[in-house]
Amino acid sequence: MNHGISQRKLSITSGYRRSLLRNLCTSLVLSGRLETTEAKAKEVKKVVEKLITTAKTDNLSSRKKAYSYLFKKEAVVKLFDLAKNDFENRPGGYTRILKTEQRRGDGAQLVLLEFVKE
Repeated sequence: MNHGISQRKLSITSGYRRSLLRNLCTSLVLSGRLETTEAKAKEVKKVVEKLITTAKTDNLSSRKKAYSYLFKKEAVVKLFDLAKNDFENRPGGYTRILKTEQRRGDGAQLVLLEFVKE
């Protein structure tokens, strides 16, 4: 039983895992969609949904939090535009995961992680 374990280890060290999630979140915000493995997508989904919920309250504190997590300034600007324009009246569920195929090399399930447009 996994008592109290709230994240996947992804078979990598904690520093690399944090950097990987930050990169994937930045790429998702900038491009709007992302193709990756299912486990990584589920972890990125948790982080991005919390960031969008934080970005809905546009103040200095929420902007600092977004700047501390995302790597590029244009990603932060786009995040706040998304939160204001697309997700203003949506209470949650900003992203969706669609299964696509299995990777040829190792058979990992690939998915498409994208923002939900109403």
